[in-house]
Amino acid sequence: MRLTTLMAMRIAIASDHAGFRLKEHLKGVIAAAGHAVTDLGTHDESPVDYPDYAAAVGRNVVGGRADRGIVVCGSGAGAAIAANKIVGVRCAQAHDTYTAHQAVEHDDVNVIALGSRVIGFDLATDIVTVFLGARFSGEERHARRLAKIRALEEGR
Repeated sequence: MRLTTLMAMRIAIASDHAGFRLKEHLKGVIAAAGHAVTDLGTHDESPVDYPDYAAAVGRNVVGGRADRGIVVCGSGAGAAIAANKIVGVRCAQAHDTYTAHQAVEHDDVNVIALGSRVIGFDLATDIVTVFLGARFSGEERHARRLAKIRALEEGR
């Protein structure tokens, strides 16, 4: 699947040691599609803690330095959990293309988590393709649900 976009975006990407090789592959795919890529680490396969890297991506997205983020760890689960601890991040773990685009269209997801030990390079490329190509629908029912998520973040 070719990565095509409606507009160029700033993408923050990071991984732990388990996701390093997949992250490196995805950086090339994303850059080739015309997006600006910010690599927030890790920079080799030495053991590191995934929360540090997921938080860095989340902070870049929430801080406006990136339009969307991608986090990669072994399963995708830990990185998703950590990213979602940053207020304003809506991270979905996706191991299929339907989840990748539906999460953006319905839930306005701004970060996606991938499991390098669950999916291969080809499927990850397809997932990132649809994630970056998807747009929030803005439909009333989805906007209403998103407002409820924001209220949860605020403790209401």
